[in-house]
Amino acid sequence: MDLRLPTPRDLLRRPRRALAAGAAIAVLAAAGTWTAVASDEKTPAHRTDRTMSIDGVRIDTSYFTPTTAGRHPAVLLAHGFGGNKNDVRQQAENLAEDGYAVLTWSARGFGKSTGKIGLNDPNGEVKDVSKLIDWLAEQPQVQLDKPGDPRVGVAGASYGGAISLLAAGYDSRVDAIAPAITYWNLSDALFPNGVFKKLWAGIFVNSGGGCDNFQPELCRMYERVAEAGKPDAQARALLDARSPSAVGTRIKVPTLLLQGQTDSLFPLDQADAAAKAIRANGAPVDVDWIAGGHDGGDMETGRVQSRVRAWFDRYLKDDKATDTGPAFRVTRTGGVDSTDGAALLRGASSDTYPGLESGRKSIELTGRREQSFDNPAGASPPAVSALPGLGGGGLAQLSSLGVGVSLDFPGQYARFESKPVGSGLRITGSPTVTVHVKSTTDDAVLFGKVYDVGPGGTSPVLPSQLVTPIRVEGAKAGKDVTLTLPAIDHEIEQGHRLRLVLASTDLGYASPTAPATYTVSLKGDLKVPTAPGVTTAAAPLPSWVWWLPLVGAVIALALLLSGRRRTTAVPPDPALAEVPLQITDLSKRYARSADRYAVRDVSFRVEKGQVLGLLGPNGAGKTTTLRMLMGLIKPDAGEIRVFGHAIRPGAPVLSRVGAFVEGAGFLPHLSGRENLELYWAATGRPIEDAHLDEALEIAGLGDALARAVRTYSQGMRQRLAIAQAMLGLPDLLILDEPTNGLDPPQIREMREVMIRYAAAGRTVIVSSHLLAEVEQSCTHLVVMDRGRLVQAGPVGEIIGSGDTLLVGLASAIADPLVEKVAALPGVDSATRTEGGLLVRLAPTPARGAGNGATSHDEPADGHRHTTPLPEPPAPPRTNAEVAASLLVELVRLDVPVASLGPHRRLEDAFLTLIGGSA
Repeated sequence: MDLRLPTPRDLLRRPRRALAAGAAIAVLAAAGTWTAVASDEKTPAHRTDRTMSIDGVRIDTSYFTPTTAGRHPAVLLAHGFGGNKNDVRQQAENLAEDGYAVLTWSARGFGKSTGKIGLNDPNGEVKDVSKLIDWLAEQPQVQLDKPGDPRVGVAGASYGGAISLLAAGYDSRVDAIAPAITYWNLSDALFPNGVFKKLWAGIFVNSGGGCDNFQPELCRMYERVAEAGKPDAQARALLDARSPSAVGTRIKVPTLLLQGQTDSLFPLDQADAAAKAIRANGAPVDVDWIAGGHDGGDMETGRVQSRVRAWFDRYLKDDKATDTGPAFRVTRTGGVDSTDGAALLRGASSDTYPGLESGRKSIELTGRREQSFDNPAGASPPAVSALPGLGGGGLAQLSSLGVGVSLDFPGQYARFESKPVGSGLRITGSPTVTVHVKSTTDDAVLFGKVYDVGPGGTSPVLPSQLVTPIRVEGAKAGKDVTLTLPAIDHEIEQGHRLRLVLASTDLGYASPTAPATYTVSLKGDLKVPTAPGVTTAAAPLPSWVWWLPLVGAVIALALLLSGRRRTTAVPPDPALAEVPLQITDLSKRYARSADRYAVRDVSFRVEKGQVLGLLGPNGAGKTTTLRMLMGLIKPDAGEIRVFGHAIRPGAPVLSRVGAFVEGAGFLPHLSGRENLELYWAATGRPIEDAHLDEALEIAGLGDALARAVRTYSQGMRQRLAIAQAMLGLPDLLILDEPTNGLDPPQIREMREVMIRYAAAGRTVIVSSHLLAEVEQSCTHLVVMDRGRLVQAGPVGEIIGSGDTLLVGLASAIADPLVEKVAALPGVDSATRTEGGLLVRLAPTPARGAGNGATSHDEPADGHRHTTPLPEPPAPPRTNAEVAASLLVELVRLDVPVASLGPHRRLEDAFLTLIGGSA
């Protein structure tokens, strides 16, 4: 798909064409349904295809009926914008197999249906649905409430979700609905607070095949708004009339609202408005915030389908025993599957819907004095937050460059920050803040967002990539404005800060093109909702939690007994007394093998303050090396010395080594602190030697230490295990896959734990398969393959210098365009590669270049001249800022960007070193 910033004429007159390469359109089509396109496998349902004529428009339909005799409730299943009836075929077959008569259709202008796209026009698409209900009332398989009135529910997502709501508002025969990731008011969605959402609007036009395929009044409206850069009253009225909110008082049927958390098109506040309105009519309403949305993420297909089916079983089949789920549910990330890196999802729920304002807490922000910043001429370069079609893919990779998924340009925003959060803070809903805005122009547009900022200002993350735009009219005289920031469900970890940013531009929206200076100041605290009634079910405890402590006690006893039978110790080496680890010619053969080695002739040295990453494919010998290092197995040759002492089972120097391998076992009924105290007592060492508080501070568990371990999330148990390894503050800490089971924010926190621990002069050795994490957290690497050492040294030496980005392309580009990319500011070169371009960023100048005001030259004439030197240059831009600028320039040059992310140099170096054996 063409991801450039299109002109209105480009979008309005573009002919209908296939959009197979369009990343953003793929997101729209996929988000528009929650099922895959059906396969050709036979199902028990019977399917009939027919074309119906409605007011001269041909509507392509498919009708699925159960094989069982009798009458059944009916379901109308709608597709998403840019799709057609085939997108929901699989779900239709599943519902038919469950005893429903299901009718699917392609909406006007899509698939094989004719007519103009009306964006769910009451006299077009909504009228079509009523005609389809008329047809269902005549079918012998459909249960009737009375003649002409079938028992019918309507479901769909995105465009199809809106038609579900509209059908219930316009046709009283609808009995239940289940709309998903959709809008309540289309005007508010595309013109939030009077600001034009230009990229999403352009995608709508493109995915509809061009403006000629829309109703003329819609085409003229889009052209007018796109040219002006802001909506007018006529545009708002046109979209208001086609929105479910226009008939909100008439929707009185049981409604299941499923809304996406990663959705910059139809955010959570759209479902909130729908829930309040429909509930006010006396109808049952349940709300479910799913993990995915129009910006990508997990659409939770199986769970969502099951909940929709249960909803219809209860309200269409009158099965009162059916559990339809909680009144409110939100999906939260509960860790990462170590086998494939996929996020593990868990649900939190409440018996009542909390809305977006429940349990507000006041967060004081610093920087209350006035801050001034610019809206640049042409609103360029724009800040980057969400970008349709790239939000769930390449753009998110910018976080690995150090700025999360959003970028604000210096001089174009104001920033206010909180103090570090003392304990975990879960935000569930919409934060609010009141600010005073003044502008050199009468019309100002601001973009508000709240970042989660790690300790020391590291890794700022914009939750779900969401931003709130607001137009302030009459800003020249100054005005107090209350901002309702994006609704999110996000945990702020202990030690992190909240950062409020008010920016003048955003790539996804239209900003005033005239230059201006904005001045803002705070008028109060940031108010964040916490929804205290929403609770997350504790993760089930694996069986090893119960038996592992007993096994550990047996192992400890065996080590104690073996320690009493020690042979004469190898004397320590005084020259290595300050060296944490020295491995020399280490070898270990496989059992019952004379010539096959798990580890062979491995030698390397680790110094104080280093974070060493131990890398290698499966079978490289990493685990065997670690087991020998911890004294669990004996090498066949070579030696390991820790601070000069040779390692053997039960060696006293092992008291200076802490290890975390394959998780840890805790007693679930005890608190985190009690578990650690019990473990330390089992070592027989004095409690004052445990340095318990220091270890816990580094691990960052906060108030959770007082809670029973059975209430811990996977990430919390992982951090408790790390704290256990750090008890006694060992000089050498060994961590084997410490990020298993952690979600991305917890992985980032684990990275910070390792860095903080080593910063005190201690040493960390970490074995991990997450190369990106190793690259960011480790100072040195040891790469092993087939039992041998391949390379060892600083990370920078192994991965090489230079900064390269991979630009994925939706379609091929000509050589002149490649040359234009290579000539962009901050770009050193651009070369073709499989699937896109490798763009190498030019090296940034050293900071502090330039040293003073004058230079003195002694020319041949003997006269001394004083020549002014230029002003010292401004600090160079970071690679992340250059990357974000590159994204803007690529869009401007009409480059069909499908993704943008860092070229994984460590991965390339790793695969090169091991010869692809991974």
